[in-house]
Amino acid sequence: MLSRNLRSYDLTNSHRIIAMPFRPVQSEKLASAVVRQIEELILRGILRPGERLPAERELSERLGVSRPSLREAVADMQARGLLTSRAGAGIFVTEALGSAFSDTLVQLFSRHDEAVFDYLDFRRDMEGLAAERAAIHGTETDLKVIDALFAQMEAAHGKRNPAEEARLDADFHLAIIEASHNVIMLHMMRSMYQLLREGVFYNRSVMFKQRTTREALLDQHRAVNDALQARDPAGARAAVEAHLDYVEAALSADRKAERDEDIARQRYERVRTRG
Repeated sequence: MLSRNLRSYDLTNSHRIIAMPFRPVQSEKLASAVVRQIEELILRGILRPGERLPAERELSERLGVSRPSLREAVADMQARGLLTSRAGAGIFVTEALGSAFSDTLVQLFSRHDEAVFDYLDFRRDMEGLAAERAAIHGTETDLKVIDALFAQMEAAHGKRNPAEEARLDADFHLAIIEASHNVIMLHMMRSMYQLLREGVFYNRSVMFKQRTTREALLDQHRAVNDALQARDPAGARAAVEAHLDYVEAALSADRKAERDEDIARQRYERVRTRG
């Protein structure tokens, strides 16, 4: 009797339907797949703020989707502020993605030396970490990019082109940040470098006009590159920190020289008028 009851219980429970959170599988809309791909390119820094997308026909062919699907994707990203259209020019990644600071705050930074030196302190910490991560996580191609940029810096140095050296300096440091493979750090530091390119903190070209400073900066970038190519995390971090310590000391000396010259001019004016 007990055996018969157990078999009856097992039979009853074997047909019990247990509620599970399964849902019907739905194929992804083509427009959504396009959105996801473009978003990833922006997030990873491959598509940059202000960069123009290929023309509609070319882009639809590259993505393998119809032009109506592409238009739907672009409209969605425009509505969310990731893309913007310019009459007669095309579709661009929104420029605003390149700045983390309001215009008012940028103006405030530009008026106070405190912001300049805090900026350098922040860069030292972040870029030291980025260099350490790049030595560990950077791919072989990442390291080739960094090495190629350093070679271009050497070439510009030989031509005595301060503006070109200053531009390559920024590109070199950003390549290290990109090689760290941390998208938060990438977008934050890209915003910081945009301010530097715009001369908000100081004029980098002035530093590259002085022969002894140019030689020192090139040697420091060489040390950073060598440590990265050797995949030496501690060495890469130390080289970046030493480089930014040098920049801070050079900038501090330059600011002091400006103040001293201003005082000297005031004294001269006083003596001249008394004579």
